[in-house]
Amino acid sequence: MIADFGYGVLVVTFLLALFSVGTAVYGARTKSYLPERGRSQSGRWAESARRAMLLTFPLVTLASLALIYLLVTGQYGYQYVYSVTSNSMPMYLKITALWGGQAGSLLFWSWLMSAFASAVMLRKWERDREFLPWVIVVLSLTLAFFLALTIFFENPFASWWQTASGEVAAMFRPAGALPLTPSDGMGLNPLLRHPGMIIHPPMLYLGFVSFVIPYAFAIAALITGRSDDRWIRITRRWTLVAWLFLSMGLVLGARWAYDVLGWGGYWGWDPVEISAFMPWLTGTAFLHSVMIQEKRGMLKQWNMLLVILTYDLVIFGTFLTRSGVLSSVHAFAQSAIGPLFFAFIGLTLVSSVSLLVYRWNDLKAEVEMKSMLSREALFLLNNLLFMGVLIVCFWGVIFPLISELVTNQKVTVGPPFYERAAAPLFGALMLLMGIAPLSAWGHSTLKTLGRAVWKPALAAALVVVAVFAAGIHNAVALIGFGLVALVIFVTLYEFWRGGMARHKTTGENFFLALWRLAGRNRRRYGGYLIHISMVLMAIGILGMQVFQTETQGAIPQGSSLALAGYMVKFDSVAQFDSAGGRNVTRAVVSVYKGDQYLGDLYPRRDYFYESGQPMTIPGVRSTLADDLYVILVDWQPISAIGATFKVYHNPLVNWLWIGSLVFIFGTLVAAWPEKIRET
Repeated sequence: MIADFGYGVLVVTFLLALFSVGTAVYGARTKSYLPERGRSQSGRWAESARRAMLLTFPLVTLASLALIYLLVTGQYGYQYVYSVTSNSMPMYLKITALWGGQAGSLLFWSWLMSAFASAVMLRKWERDREFLPWVIVVLSLTLAFFLALTIFFENPFASWWQTASGEVAAMFRPAGALPLTPSDGMGLNPLLRHPGMIIHPPMLYLGFVSFVIPYAFAIAALITGRSDDRWIRITRRWTLVAWLFLSMGLVLGARWAYDVLGWGGYWGWDPVEISAFMPWLTGTAFLHSVMIQEKRGMLKQWNMLLVILTYDLVIFGTFLTRSGVLSSVHAFAQSAIGPLFFAFIGLTLVSSVSLLVYRWNDLKAEVEMKSMLSREALFLLNNLLFMGVLIVCFWGVIFPLISELVTNQKVTVGPPFYERAAAPLFGALMLLMGIAPLSAWGHSTLKTLGRAVWKPALAAALVVVAVFAAGIHNAVALIGFGLVALVIFVTLYEFWRGGMARHKTTGENFFLALWRLAGRNRRRYGGYLIHISMVLMAIGILGMQVFQTETQGAIPQGSSLALAGYMVKFDSVAQFDSAGGRNVTRAVVSVYKGDQYLGDLYPRRDYFYESGQPMTIPGVRSTLADDLYVILVDWQPISAIGATFKVYHNPLVNWLWIGSLVFIFGTLVAAWPEKIRET
C-alpha cells in the first residue's frame, strides 16, 4: 500500500540519517578524511556518510509523493488526508495541503532539509575536507530529529480505525478494529486557501532550513579549531538565500493578513508572526557583522553567537507554532512533540555555546576597535539595536506563558507594547542606515563624518520642512520621513560618488561607469538597494501607523459612509452558493471622491460548509497614495438596516509592497555569483 510504503521509506531515511552521523563521527575521530592516510583510506568513512546524506533527499521525496498521492486521490481513510482535504477542493489546493497541517508540514520541513543538505554535499570539498564530517553530523542530526517527530509522533500516514466499542482512532490498527473510510474530508482551513498563504509557509520553511547550513559550518569550524573566516565565505550565499526566503515569507504573510483576515492591517504582532521574525533579526545582524570579520578580522566570537542564536530561534519558532504552547502553557504538557522540541533546543544551545566558550580565546579579534565612529563600530551598534528588538519580541512572546505558569492567569502582551518598545530602536536603526555607509573602516572622526553627511542631511531637513508645510505636524511622522529621506539621499550620494570616481578614472559615461562599478561590487551595491527597499517599506509602515483612519456604520441600501474625502455608497447585496463548497454573501458598493465616481468594490463573506468557518474578503481600491479598504461586517435582510460596513483609509500602504519587490531585487544582486566562483 502507498501509505505503508511512504511510512517505511521515512523509517529507512531516519536510520540512514543516524548511520551518516555515526560514520561521520568515526571518520572524524580516525582522521580518515585526510588525504595523507593513503588512497585506500582517504575519506572512506566520511565519503560513506556523505553518500548516505545524499540518499536522504530521494527517499524523503518518495515519502512526500506518497502523501501527495493520498491527498489528491481523496484517501479519507487516513487521518491527515481527512483533516486537510475534501472533494470540493481543486487539485492545486490538495497538493499544497501537504503543508496545511502539522504532520504534513513536519514532513515538508524534513524534505526541504534533506534537499538542502544534499545540495551542500555536492560542493567541492578538497579545500575544506576537515569540515565535511562535522557538517554532516549537524545536518543529519537536525534531519533525524524532524524525521523522528514525523515517524513516532505526527505520522501523516496514520489510518482511521473503528474499534468494537465504536471509538474512532488514528493509529496503527488496534486489535479487533475495522478500517473507517469517510466519504468526504473536512477540507483545508479557509484562511489557508489564499494564494499568499499557499506560498507563505514554503518561503518561511526555506528560510528556516537554509539557516541550518551556516550553523553547520560554524560548528564544524569550532570543532576543528579553524579561527579564520573560511566558513563564512563558504556560506555567504547560503545565508543571503536564507535571509531572502525568510524575508519573502514574512512579507507574504503580511500580505495574506491584509487580504484575508479583514482587520485592515498587515502585522498584528501575533506570537506566530514574531516567532518567524526573531530569526530574521539575528540573521540580519549576522549578515552585517560578517563583513567586519572579513574586512577587519573582528567580531569572530559575536558572529558565532549570532549564527547559533539564529539556528535555535529557527527551531524555537517551529516549536512555538507546533507544540500548542502558544494557546496555553498547559498545552505543552498535552503536546506529544512540545517536550521534544524543548529538549532539542536546550541540547543544541547548551552544546553550541559550550563549544564556543571552549574556543573563545582562539576567536579573539586580530585588530582592536580604535574609533567609536568607524564603520565597524557603527555596525556593532547596529547589531546591538537588532538584539534590543529581539529581546522585546522574545519577552513579549514568553511573558504570557510565564504569567500563566506563575499565576495561572494569562496576561497577554498586545501591539502597543511592541510598538512603544521597538519603534525607537527601529528609528535608531534607520539613522545608522543613513550614517554608516559614509563612515570609514578603521578610523573615522566626527569632523570627517560630518563633512560626508552634511549634504544628504541638509536635503533630508528640507524634506521635513516641505512635509511640515504640507500640513503634517505629527512629530513621529516628521521624524520618520526625515530618516527615510536621509537614507535615500545618502544612498543616492554613494551611487553618485562611486560613479563619478570611476567616470574620472576611466573616462566612461557616468551611467556606464556606475553600471560597471555595481557589477564589480555587487554585494555593496546590492546592499544599498536593500537599504532603499527598507525605507520604501518604512514609508508604508509610517502611513499605516500614523495616518490610518476608520469608520463603521450600519446603513440601509442606497445610503453611504464618508471617510478621508471618500464616500462609500451601499448599492446592493446578494447571497449565493459558489464553487468550492462556499456560500457567498457579496455586497456591491460604489466609491466616490467628491462628485467623481471611482468605481465599484465587492466586499464579501464566504462561508465554507465543510469546515463551518467563515472568511472575510475586503473590497480594496489601491493607488500609490492610499488604499480604501471596505469590509462587509454583517447583513440584515429583514431589518431596515441593510448591512454593516467597516471602512479603513490606509495611506501609503502600497509602498510597503513596492519596497518588498525592490528588496527581492537588491538581495538577488548582492547574492548573484561572480564570474570566478569559490571552490
